[in-house]
Amino acid sequence: MSKDYNKYFIKPSIKDARKRINNDTQTIDFNEYFNIKGFGEGKTYALETFGCQGNEADSETISGILESLKFKKSDSLEHADLILLNTCAIRENAENRVFGELGRLKKYKRNNPDLILGVCGCMPQEEKVVEKIMKHVPQVDLVFGTHNIYKLPEYLETVILSKERVIEVYSEEGSIVENLPKIRENARKAWVNIMFGCDEFCTYCIVPYTRGKERSRDPKAIIDEVNELIAEGYQEVTLLGQNVNSYGRDFIDRSYSFANLLEDLSKLPIPRVRFTTSHPKDFDFKTVDVIAKGGNLMPYIHLPVQSGSNEVLKRMNRKYTRESYLELIHYIYESIPSVSITTDIIVAFPGETEAQFEETLDLVRQCHFEGAYTFIFSKREGTPAYHYEDLLTFEEKKSRLHKLNKVVNEGFYGGTKRFEGKIVDVLVDGVSKNNDKVLAGYTENNKLINFTGDQSLIGKIVKVKVTEAMTWFLRGELIE
Repeated sequence: MSKDYNKYFIKPSIKDARKRINNDTQTIDFNEYFNIKGFGEGKTYALETFGCQGNEADSETISGILESLKFKKSDSLEHADLILLNTCAIRENAENRVFGELGRLKKYKRNNPDLILGVCGCMPQEEKVVEKIMKHVPQVDLVFGTHNIYKLPEYLETVILSKERVIEVYSEEGSIVENLPKIRENARKAWVNIMFGCDEFCTYCIVPYTRGKERSRDPKAIIDEVNELIAEGYQEVTLLGQNVNSYGRDFIDRSYSFANLLEDLSKLPIPRVRFTTSHPKDFDFKTVDVIAKGGNLMPYIHLPVQSGSNEVLKRMNRKYTRESYLELIHYIYESIPSVSITTDIIVAFPGETEAQFEETLDLVRQCHFEGAYTFIFSKREGTPAYHYEDLLTFEEKKSRLHKLNKVVNEGFYGGTKRFEGKIVDVLVDGVSKNNDKVLAGYTENNKLINFTGDQSLIGKIVKVKVTEAMTWFLRGELIE
C-alpha cells in the first residue's frame, strides 16, 4: 500500500467546504486535547509565512506548538530539521511562489534525508493543490490545513517516529481552539483573533472555502488574552477576523456585537486597539459611534470597497451598494474627523466596462482614502468568478491599475501632508535598516514615521513633531 494511504490521509473537498449547516461551534481546549511530548528535543525548525495577518497569527501559534515540543528555531533553512511553509491562497502568484520555494528546498532534502518538509495554511485547503503535491512534490512529508493546526503534535509524532507521510486537510465549517501556545513576533504589538472563517462568499474569493464558517470566540476569552498581553507589557493589539464586523452574530445564547467588544476593550489599560478586516455590509453606525469616543481605539479604519460600480459589486456578491458605502464613509468622517481610511480595490473584474472603472475612480476621489491595496483580478479555481468571461487584454488591465494607483497615491500624499507641523504619538517599532540612530514607528493613524532617537525608546510611545511629509511616510523630530 502506498505510504499516502495511512490513517492520516484526508484530502480537501470544495463541495464540503461550501456547506454551512451547524449553528453550534465546537470549542476545543488545546491543553485538554493534547499532552505535549518533547520529541522535538535537539531538533530545529524553520517557518516561512506567506499571506495576510491571519497567516502571521497562525504562524505564531505553530511556533508556540513547536517550541512546546522542544524544537528550537533554526538560524537558517539549510540547517533546519523541520521546514514548514504556511501558505496563502488568495491569489495565484502567491501559490506560484510557494511551489517555487518547494522546488528550491528540494536540495536541502537531498542533503538531509531526515529533513521534514511540510505545507500548511490556506493552499492545502484547495483540492488541486493537494493533488499537485501528491503527484509532483514527493519531498513533502506533511500537509495540513487551517482547521487542524492544533493536531500538529500528533502529525509530527507520526512523521518522525513512524516515518509515514501525513496528508490531513479538513473541509468543514470549523471549530474554535483555545489555549494554543504562541511565540509572538513582536514584543509590544500583538495579533488577537476574535473570530475565524467567512460566510460572505464574494464570487472572486477562496477564503470561505479555506477558512470555514464565521465563528466568534467567547468575549471573555478575548478579554482574558488582552489582559495577559497587558501584564506582559504590550502596547497595542490588533483584533483579527476575515470580517470583524460580523463578530458575535453567530452567538445563539446572547446578544453581543463587535461594537460591544470594542466598548469593553476600550476600558482596559492597553494604549492602542486596532482591528482588521472590515466588511462594509456589516459595519454599522453603532461601531462608528464607539470608535468616535477615542481613548485607546485608534482613528484608523481599513474598509475594503473593491469597486465603485453597483453592477460590479453585484457580480462580486458584495451585498452593499456604492450609495450605502458612501453614506457609511460620510458618517465616519462626520463622527471621527481625525480618522484615516484605507481600502482594497480590484480592477478589471470580469465584465468591468470603462464607465464602471471610472465610477471606481470617482468613488476613490470622493472617499479621500489615505492608502489602498490595489490588484488586478486574479482567478481562483473553485470560485464562481473563475468561470466569468474576461474580455480585457493584459495591457488594458495594467493601464487601469496604473490610472487607479495614480489617484490612490494622491490620497496617500494628502493623508501624510495633513500631519506636517503637528505633534503625534508614535509607538516605536525599531531602527532604520540603514542608520541605527534613526527610529521608525507608527502614529495613531497608522502612518509610518522616521526620526532620530535612542534605541532605548523602542517599544515605547513617544511624542514626535512631523517635519516633512512624503508620499509613503513621515519624517519628524523627537519631542524631549
